[in-house]
Amino acid sequence: MKKLLFLLLLPALISCGNDKNSEAENTETQDSLKTEKEEEFKVLDSKNISQDSLWSPFENDLAEFSEEKYQSIKPLIFDKNIPEIQEAVKKGELTYEELSLFYLYRIKKIDRENELSLNSVISLNPNLLEEARKKDKQLNNSAENHLINGIPVFLKDNINTQNMPTTAGAIALQNNQTEDAFIVQKLKENGALILGKANLSEWAYFFCGECPSGYSAVGGQTLNPYGRKIFDTGGSSSGSAVAVAANLAPVAVGSETSGSILSPSSQNSVVGLKPTIGNLSRGGIVPISSYLDTPGPMSKSVIDNAILYSAMTGKDVEDTLSVEVEDTDFNFENTSLEGKRFGAFKQLIKEDSLYKLAVNDLRNAGAEIVEFEAEEIELENFLRLLSLDMKKDLPEYFEKYGGKTGFASVDDIVKFNLKDSVSRMPYGQTLFDGILHESADSTNLDSIKNDLSEKGKKYFDTPMQEHNLDGILSINNYHAGFAAVAHYPAITVPMGYNKDGVPKGLTFFAKSSEENKLYQWAFAYEKASKRRQSPKNYE
Repeated sequence: MKKLLFLLLLPALISCGNDKNSEAENTETQDSLKTEKEEEFKVLDSKNISQDSLWSPFENDLAEFSEEKYQSIKPLIFDKNIPEIQEAVKKGELTYEELSLFYLYRIKKIDRENELSLNSVISLNPNLLEEARKKDKQLNNSAENHLINGIPVFLKDNINTQNMPTTAGAIALQNNQTEDAFIVQKLKENGALILGKANLSEWAYFFCGECPSGYSAVGGQTLNPYGRKIFDTGGSSSGSAVAVAANLAPVAVGSETSGSILSPSSQNSVVGLKPTIGNLSRGGIVPISSYLDTPGPMSKSVIDNAILYSAMTGKDVEDTLSVEVEDTDFNFENTSLEGKRFGAFKQLIKEDSLYKLAVNDLRNAGAEIVEFEAEEIELENFLRLLSLDMKKDLPEYFEKYGGKTGFASVDDIVKFNLKDSVSRMPYGQTLFDGILHESADSTNLDSIKNDLSEKGKKYFDTPMQEHNLDGILSINNYHAGFAAVAHYPAITVPMGYNKDGVPKGLTFFAKSSEENKLYQWAFAYEKASKRRQSPKNYE
């Protein structure tokens, strides 16, 4: 996705803003939150992040970056998509250094230790500004650059990168210094600036069982900007979603095993893509399951999502499921839903007014909607698959991609945490304990995977074949488990806010390697509905 996409997108930019005059249900705001009860957390703020070390690399530069300068460039950056930001740079109204300083200033102002703190950031790239200045000096070659060039990107802190440890939110990995993950290599090759690491549900939410989503021992409790300490952040890519939603970064990378991109994206009113397994490399990412894991892009708009996705693609010979994605030059110029057939769950239409509204938006945009009742299918052994895979895959990560942590297995981590349970595992480590009690030979594991795959595909394929559907519509991560085991991709797009102000997303499911279709549908829906609003307290 080179300069061609920029040209294709220009006609569409005008129609991608937020609709402040949507229907009444969509305009419910945080006003109602004053009467809501705040959640109680065992741990809120991190005791493992040093503000001094976090900000010392930027001290001099931020001292010269005034509030006046921040406000003067804010209209060029805040809630703008990547093509709009790149256009401002091209016109000389903005530099990549100023763009990076804007986000650093905003993170320092908002993210930690104040009444608006969100705890979405774990670490920052100490070389960010130096790298941004290099991008500014290279602007003469901008015609050949990918649209991600010069754009700051947050990484979920289970994704390896140089200059910052990869912790997975766990104290055990606080000194896990690594090389770049494959997708990070691709991002850098395409000119992206790594802004920092985002908080997450510890060990990608496969650790403590009873802990709240968005909590990690390293990063503390991530909070939802639409209802701070009231609404759930979704797990496990919570920091990635929160940082994007609150304009602490233009885009971020999350990871999903089952719902961990779709859930926080929808809970924080951003766009999230869970790609087909293998379309993005998993090399250098702390795993749960090598059968189900995938990284994926998170953004405020479908356009930005596609740009970030395209910047990470490429075949990784070290990842056995990795493939070369042939076409990422997504053309959004003439998207249309005319004649597209989508399946909608009858029960969800009855129960959820936002889903019903979204379905009507699609109808009004020309799509045909077929209401159907889903077959009841149980995904037996799903949890067992995760345990068996992590028991095998985590040691492989340590051996192949990890730094000098001194750990080689799940058992090592469990024993380490028991030495200081209050700080290392305040909510326990139930799921890790469960991993230690699981065992199976390769034949048994393959049988579990095959059974789950057949059931996942059946769940979607049966209604798609019976009703000749292009895709299926859901809410948030409601059916993410079926898509996970089927290796089917999904994208969620903000579809509004319920009467309490809770964000929700309309989720599209398609068959393997149909990301192009997902992006076309999502963009058309986004343009037709314009449901997303920024969190009011963070404007």
